[in-house]
Amino acid sequence: MNQHFPYLHAAFRLAPLDVNTETYFFAPPDAISGDRIVLPPEEARHAVRVLRMKAGDEIVVVDGEGGWYHVVLDHIAKQHATGRIVERRQDVGEPSFRLTVAIGLLKNLNRFELFLEKAAELGVSEVVPLRTAFSENTRIKSQRATGILIAAMKQSRRSRMVNLAELQSFDAFVRSRTPDVRLICHEDPVVKKSILSELKRAGKSGEVCILVGPEGGFSGEEVALASKLGYEAVSLGPRRLRAETAAIAASTAVLLTLSD
Repeated sequence: MNQHFPYLHAAFRLAPLDVNTETYFFAPPDAISGDRIVLPPEEARHAVRVLRMKAGDEIVVVDGEGGWYHVVLDHIAKQHATGRIVERRQDVGEPSFRLTVAIGLLKNLNRFELFLEKAAELGVSEVVPLRTAFSENTRIKSQRATGILIAAMKQSRRSRMVNLAELQSFDAFVRSRTPDVRLICHEDPVVKKSILSELKRAGKSGEVCILVGPEGGFSGEEVALASKLGYEAVSLGPRRLRAETAAIAASTAVLLTLSD
């Protein structure tokens, strides 16, 4: 967890860490059998070549689906590492709410990838790239995006990886989801409600969905459709924000308002 933001520790259900390590490792569920874990080759190389670990060292492994494992390494080779599970926990580092951020696909893919990293750190459950009236026909690099999400999950000490959904149209998305709290970020000056006031009014909620537009925001027709389907238009303040900044700000607002 970033040492410059100690207040974030209280926002997640973090169990005490008894393992003498700051490094998390990732292993998918199919790498776990009984009380045995086999680290994927890339994770094993990091443990052996970078961290110089040896048999008997203790590590934390997360599986991206909520599983948290305290593991004692018992076999180390150049590109191979296995261990024995001595403790299991569930949903360590996960918030009590579920947050989906649906964002118009950005022209600059680097900015979209920046948001993916920050989404993991801020407790977002799912990111949905949207095809909107003003979005660009950018192609997401799925393998690279997955790597970013895994690294961010480990760095932020989460046990669930952010789900990156398939690209879909704005219309299809808003018609298919019925979360408890539905908000659409809109910079029109007539929008007077702030995201914080709406989140506080909604109170503790199980599922929140926030729509964030691409460069250029949402069209009037998109805002009208979302409003018809129960989305409340909210403002993020008087300054114009880049799309990825708006998504980060909105996610932070949810984190700080709804956290335990």
